[in-house]
Amino acid sequence: MIDFLRAKSAAQKLKIASTEDKNKAIERLSAVIKENYALVEQANALDLAAAENKGVKKPMLDRLLYNKERIFASCEDALKVASLPDPVGEITESFVGASGIEIQKVRVPFGVIGAIYESRPNVTVDIAVLCIKTGNACLLKGGADAENTNKALAELINAALIDYAFYGAVTLLDSSRETVNELISARGKVDLVIPRGGKGLIDYVVQNSAVPVVETGAGVCHVYIEKTADIDKALKVLINAKTSRPSVCNAAETLLIDKSIAAKYLPDIKKALEDAGVTLHGDESVKKYIDVLPLTETGYRKEYGSFDISVKVVDGVDGAIEHINEFGTHHSEAIITEDKNAADKFCLMCDSACCYVNASTRFTDGGCFGFGAELGISTQKMHARGPMGLKEMTSYHYVIKGNGQIR
Repeated sequence: MIDFLRAKSAAQKLKIASTEDKNKAIERLSAVIKENYALVEQANALDLAAAENKGVKKPMLDRLLYNKERIFASCEDALKVASLPDPVGEITESFVGASGIEIQKVRVPFGVIGAIYESRPNVTVDIAVLCIKTGNACLLKGGADAENTNKALAELINAALIDYAFYGAVTLLDSSRETVNELISARGKVDLVIPRGGKGLIDYVVQNSAVPVVETGAGVCHVYIEKTADIDKALKVLINAKTSRPSVCNAAETLLIDKSIAAKYLPDIKKALEDAGVTLHGDESVKKYIDVLPLTETGYRKEYGSFDISVKVVDGVDGAIEHINEFGTHHSEAIITEDKNAADKFCLMCDSACCYVNASTRFTDGGCFGFGAELGISTQKMHARGPMGLKEMTSYHYVIKGNGQIR
């Protein structure tokens, strides 16, 4: 059973905590994890070994890997969060009504946030730190594949928080499906649920949650090579977007290319991708130019998470936009072009959280955006969109000040 009362009590303490105390707690948390990184590595080795025994493929093992370098990177990200302005209490608007009352719009914490996520252990640290900074308590439901790593991290995090009387602010839940159902049914006890992971997890939470949800994560991201593109620039961006970390949600899953340049450039693009270890899949629009494997059963909606990519030949920027809006997941899209008008139209008309011009989709990340870390990449339109940093982890209320006014 989830101890919702403990989380709610911790949220009340965090709500009135000073920025200084919250920052000190984060700094201490970072230091404790660094000092004990070997314990985390040992726990992660157990999770990796179990995954390898199950035949998990290399790209997904990379999601699970949490070595010294990544542990220390998480700790540095935590310190960046501590250094950022505290959004809680910020007055975002202030005006005087006709009656003379002063109306202020003020940022406040949500309260208790439930996070459901898979594989990546760094998420445990990221969410804990972001929640502490924004005065939220968090209930963390990590994946069973990272259970040992997450337990080690949670123990260290809570050991650090005890010194600041923030007991219960970060709670690691067990990894069972029953826990997910209990969490998403806790309306009135949990203020927000955020699922991070594959499409199946996200769809299940969205369709079954009685608690408000921010939809994040699923990433069928596109790179579109427009007819005026610099091909060297296009190859550089495409290879990075696909291969730098193919298992993450901001990796490219589909290559779109303008039909007017397909015959000229697709053979070279295929060679460059295959040299980088990528397998190409496509339909008849592609097979007239190069040999590719068939699409999977989900076609252009496939999020591979591996060294595979779908390819489609499209009719100009309008064709690219139409394809993305039909098959994409509203995450991140890139156009490679030297035509400003094409770039502007692409960014205006693509119905996605992040649109790139001549840059890799891999930049969709809280750290790259200067947020220190992120709670997730929101692919919806309400409340938050794109990487969710500190401000996106607050709500707001109105504070109205008067001098005896009545209506």
